[in-house]
Amino acid sequence: MTDLATLNVPGPTVTPLTAPFWQAAAEGRLLIQRCGACRKAVFYPREICPHCWADALSWEDAGGSGRLKSFSIIHKPGHSGWSVATPYTVGLVELAEGPTMLSHILTEDPQVGMALTLAPTDIGGRVLPCFRQTQP
Repeated sequence: MTDLATLNVPGPTVTPLTAPFWQAAAEGRLLIQRCGACRKAVFYPREICPHCWADALSWEDAGGSGRLKSFSIIHKPGHSGWSVATPYTVGLVELAEGPTMLSHILTEDPQVGMALTLAPTDIGGRVLPCFRQTQP
């Protein structure tokens, strides 16, 4: 397997809104937002709750566990820097807190429904929130 830390790929776009998420990722943590009005968890970072439209979102640590909802094995990446890492897997992870996020799946034989655990991974010199199969 390719050492993902050595890839020459563009990093995430950090904005004032997403900065807390990316700072936590750099520390190996996963942050999500929770609405102070309806109490629902939210991902991706945004300013207004998509459930009740309140502007009462705050950040909290997520537990880092979830289930694989869907995945795709990438053979032809959209950026040439990923070519040396192909094939690689990206998937939709339904977090235990409720929201679904897109992430790299660091498991050889992914299966829909499999339990996943947060696996912070250095990709191109940045730590990103990836997931791998939960060990029994």
